Order: sequence, then structure tokens, then C-alpha cells
Amino acid sequence: MSLIREKDGKRLHVKSRLMGESLVSRKLASTMETAPQVRLFPDVNVLKIGGQSISDRGAKALPPILKEIVANKDSHKMLLTTGGGTRSRHIYTIGLEMGMPTGVVAKFGSAVSEQNALLIATLLAPWGGILIDSADIVKLWSYFEQGCIPVCPGMPPYDYFSFPPAQGRIPLHRTDVGTALLAHLIGARSCIFVKDEKGLYTDDPKKNPEAEFIADITVDELTGLDLDDLIIERPCLEILANSEVLDVIQIIDGTVEGNITRALRGEHVGTFIRKG
Repeated sequence: MSLIREKDGKRLHVKSRLMGESLVSRKLASTMETAPQVRLFPDVNVLKIGGQSISDRGAKALPPILKEIVANKDSHKMLLTTGGGTRSRHIYTIGLEMGMPTGVVAKFGSAVSEQNALLIATLLAPWGGILIDSADIVKLWSYFEQGCIPVCPGMPPYDYFSFPPAQGRIPLHRTDVGTALLAHLIGARSCIFVKDEKGLYTDDPKKNPEAEFIADITVDELTGLDLDDLIIERPCLEILANSEVLDVIQIIDGTVEGNITRALRGEHVGTFIRKG
């Protein structure tokens, strides 16, 4: 690797395509030649256990879902993530009423997601459940070799450095986004959101009984509908659209026995949101 000294003799550069680039040029990305993204863990399924939809319901929802996950342990590698649910919404409300910035509000949400991850990891401990964080992702193979079911908080580790939204101060990037980013990062086999609804609807079916179910849709089609409410956080659509390795996000009703198993097998249960 050669070094190049500037004409004024003051600085040395490592000769590379990015030498002297500001990294903010609009043209740079389109002219850069890069290798295809490596799929680090292509046989790992990322499953998010919903906070408000599943974890908050405790014994009424969690045990059968965890039982089905354990039953699939020997057939499928699974990395679980957790939502924050009702408690995160409560602490968001308090934080906003007290004038907290977005980053602090996001940190509150991370703490609740971590609580739910600890809860699920503890419940799964007899079958290899283990609590991990984002720094442990590179250790996934070791965990699976030891028969573990790793559980990770779903909140992306932006925390204090969260992006301020255009309106309000509720963090845009919450546990759905963290899950999609994680699936993209590792090049996962699947990205499955386990909730208590059949999948995506044109509106919240709990509030609007006339809402229509959507079984299969692309990012562009969904964006074009401009729905007022979505079952997953909107930035997930951008992540899916831009990902080199993530082709589909699946949303299923985990309270229906067998749905998790069918989704892990690749069957079309619930809703598929496709890259294109």
C-alpha cells in the first residue's frame, strides 16, 4: 500500500479510492465500486417478540410462543429481539412532558426493551436462552454451537444520539427499526415480527373493524398507499428498500399456534412486505 505526500509536503495519504474525498459528495456513492455485502449469518432467523402485543400480556401470551420457539430450536437458528410496549409509551409520555430531548427519550425506551429481553431470556434459560447486546453479535456462532437462544433488546443503540424527528420528539428509530437493521447487518435468512394481529391492514383493526388485510405488498406499493397507521415503524420500509441482503419482512400473529413454525419454514403466513 503506497503513501502519497501532498504537494505542500505537510500530509501523507494512503493511496485509495477515497483519498481526499469529503464523503458527502452526491456523485461519490454512484461511482464507487464495492464488493457485494457479505451475509454474515445467512441461516439465522431474526424474530421480534412484540412488546405491547406479546410481552405486556405476560402469561396470557408469552408461554405458548416461547414453547413454540423452543420446539424449533434444533431445526432453526433464532435470534430474538424485544419491543418496549406499554411501559416505553408511559416513560415516553413522562419524558416529553418534562421537556426531555429525543436522545434521552430514546434511552428511556432502550431501558424498557432491555427489561423485556431479560424477561424472555430468563424464561428461556432452561433451554439455552441467553441475554446479549449489540456488541455480542459477532459471537452468534459460538452461542448457537453451545445450543443457545440469544435474546437482544430491539432498540437500536443510537440512544442519546437519536435523530430528531421532523415533528415532536418521539424517537423515529425504535425496536422495529432495530430489528430490521439487525437482520440487514447479519444478512439474516428471515426477519419476522411476532405480533398479535394477522399481519398488515389498511388501518388498525383493533380500532377500525372495516380495515382490510394485506397479505403481500412491496415497499413501493405500501408507500404509495400513504396509510395513516402501520403495524411496523415506517423507517423499516426504507431499510428494506435499501438493503442488499434483506428481501422481505414478515409479520405474523404469534398467538395462533403453529404460525411461528410455518414462518420459520418459509411459508407464506401473515403478511410479506417485499423489497420490490
